[in-house]
Amino acid sequence: MPDWSTLMLFAAAAAILVFTPGPNTLYIIARSIQQGRTAGIVSSLGVETGTLIHVAAAAFGISALLVSSALAFNIVKYAGAAYLIYLGVKTLLAREKPAAAEAVEEKSLRRTFSQAVLVNVLNPKSAMFFFAFLPQFIDAKRGAAATQILIFGAIVVILGFTSGSLYSLIAGSIGNVLRGNLKFLRAQRYFAGSVYIGLGAATALTGTSRK
Repeated sequence: MPDWSTLMLFAAAAAILVFTPGPNTLYIIARSIQQGRTAGIVSSLGVETGTLIHVAAAAFGISALLVSSALAFNIVKYAGAAYLIYLGVKTLLAREKPAAAEAVEEKSLRRTFSQAVLVNVLNPKSAMFFFAFLPQFIDAKRGAAATQILIFGAIVVILGFTSGSLYSLIAGSIGNVLRGNLKFLRAQRYFAGSVYIGLGAATALTGTSRK
C-alpha cells in the first residue's frame, strides 16, 4: 500500500493529466453533443472500463509485451484507428432525426458503452501511458508492485470518470438546447464524425514502439 504522501502526489499529477482535454475527452464531448448528456456519461463510463483493462494489463505485465513488440503494438494501433474511422464514417452518413434525438434508447446506450470501451482498449497510447507513468510511483518497500499499480489505476479511473462526466454535462447541455434545430443536428453530425475520423487518423500515425 503506497504511503499517503505518494498517493497525494500521484493524485495531483494524474488530475492534471486527466482533466486536460485529450483524445478520450474529445470522444466523450463528441458523443455528448451528438446524443446528449446521458450518452456522454455512459461513454465516460465505457472509457474508464477500458482504463480498468489497461490498468490490469499494466499490473500483470501484459502492457510490457504490447510496448515491447512492434507487431503487437501495430495490430492494436491499426485496429483502434480503423474502428474510430468506421464510427466517423457511419456518423457522417447518418441522417438527422430530431424526434428520436430527445431520448436515447437503452439498446443505444449499451452500444454507446461498448463502443467507448473498445475505443479505449484499442488505443495503444493508453497502454503506453500506464506502462510508463504508474511505475514511477511504485515503492518496492510498500508491497507488491501489482497491488500498487491497481491502487494508482483506481485513482485514475475515479478522476477520469469525474472529468468525463463534467465534460459530458457541459457539452450535452449545449447539445440539448439546440437539438431540435436541423442545422445544428447537421453540424453536430459533421463535428462528431470529423472528431472520430481525426482521432482514428491520429492513432494510425502514432509511432511504433521500440523493438
